[in-house]
Amino acid sequence: MVSAGDFRKGLTIEIDGTAFVVVDFQHVKPGKGAAFVRTKIKNVITGAVLERTFNPSDKMPKANLETKKMQYLYNEDGLYYFMDNETYEQLPLNKSQIEEALPYIKENDVVTIKFFKGNPFSVEPENFVELKIIECEPAVRGDTATNATKLATLETGFVVTVPMFIEKGESIRVDTRSGEYMERIK
Repeated sequence: MVSAGDFRKGLTIEIDGTAFVVVDFQHVKPGKGAAFVRTKIKNVITGAVLERTFNPSDKMPKANLETKKMQYLYNEDGLYYFMDNETYEQLPLNKSQIEEALPYIKENDVVTIKFFKGNPFSVEPENFVELKIIECEPAVRGDTATNATKLATLETGFVVTVPMFIEKGESIRVDTRSGEYMERIK
């Protein structure tokens, strides 16, 4: 059990049988009346964000979330198939469940899937992924003195901003948390 006075960002709690993650919180002590905790909580299944106030002494159970490393296999008919590398069991997910991770994963990549009460709700790629550039403007000599950038399309279809010296066919490392170019892979 967690009291509302101990809320922190990223904490997962269970309210009425549903898991919520604390997105933001603020301890408020008005001049008159009792103190309270103003929060923004996000439903982990639907993604809906709610604003709620709690008494600092209110207690809620921590949500038990399971995480599993799974391998992305393929997509077919709008379903994306992932395999548990220990049991070889396959898990089909629809596009809305993996939409945030889709620009960063390709076949055979290992991802982390989070479950609440046996239901998958989140697919997270590694923090840094290596992807190949399939399309970009040609590199131009002499454009490296300034911080000039250009757009490059990656093998997953994701478009990222890269420095001018990057060329088609090269592999780059991308930060999946921000979607930014990190470095060229040699």
